[in-house]
Amino acid sequence: EVQLQASGGGLVQAGASLRLSCTASGSSFDGYTLGWFRQVPGKEREAVSLISTGDGQTYYSDSVKGRFTISRDNAKNTVYLQMNSLKPEDTAVYFCNAYGVGSDDHWGQGTQVTVSS
Repeated sequence: EVQLQASGGGLVQAGASLRLSCTASGSSFDGYTLGWFRQVPGKEREAVSLISTGDGQTYYSDSVKGRFTISRDNAKNTVYLQMNSLKPEDTAVYFCNAYGVGSDDHWGQGTQVTVSS
């Protein structure tokens, strides 16, 4: 079974950058669509960015397009989220996700990102 470990969150000032990493253990990332989601208290978890298996197509929410970049390294079983020009509204707990065939859905434990103004 895939187990995900996210890291890289922290407290930064507006305009700064952070890179989140999520590494899988227990199974390979091959064949999984990988994604980053975020959640703030009282709101639903929202998709921030996704990257498909195979051709590596990407999706970005409108709120992060042009500032965030998702990438994956299947050899390292790791997915990254490079976050530039961070804004206070990016403050959230960020979760990584691996979604495979047959609703094979796995979540990491979340990493806090706090952006001060």
